[in-house]
Amino acid sequence: MTKDHDARYDESHIKTLSSLEHIQTRPGMYIGRLGNGEHPDDGIYVLLKEVIDNSVDEFIMKQGRRIDVAIAADGTATVRDYGRGIPLGKLVECVSQINTGGKYNTEAFQYSVGLNGVGLKAVNALSER
Repeated sequence: MTKDHDARYDESHIKTLSSLEHIQTRPGMYIGRLGNGEHPDDGIYVLLKEVIDNSVDEFIMKQGRRIDVAIAADGTATVRDYGRGIPLGKLVECVSQINTGGKYNTEAFQYSVGLNGVGLKAVNALSER
């Protein structure tokens, strides 16, 4: 060991992160490579797919009339599905707490394209607005 390296390891080194902080600190665990959108495996496409999958779920359940996807010249993506949306009383939890969602049983969704639990949280954590 060099003298610049501190071998001490104790409770002060242990951190607990919120779901969003964990995604922001370790995005590769959730979306793969970050990239800048120039490569087809860049994480931006994983994030966009997560949102579109939720829209497809609404459409398949006959709850969405149509799905609009727009990508602006500055790279900003917008997805709108005209479906039921997230119930407002659970909106914060659904976009910020991992493993929170309405697709863990078949009461509201009989079918789901996405696996649920992380998708919108990753989009929220890694988006600028």
